[in-house]
Amino acid sequence: MSSPTPSAPTPRSERLVGSPAVRCDGRWWLVGSTGSVLATDPDFTGELDRLATALAAADQAVADLPDEQHESSASGPRGQW
Repeated sequence: MSSPTPSAPTPRSERLVGSPAVRCDGRWWLVGSTGSVLATDPDFTGELDRLATALAAADQAVADLPDEQHESSASGPRGQW
């Protein structure tokens, strides 16, 4: 019997930057120093999903920007004061 071909790994959990919200296996949890609570309100978890999607898109847009410092030093004159 052959094993299935592995696909690209997907993160099992991810923290929403700057918040106590963590998505684990597709479910949102609010995590604090004393424990965690499952977020079950569909409006709230929908907003967390939209925010996570927007943050991922913003991160990708920044990653796609050209490295202006690298490009300007490569194309500009060297050795000038």
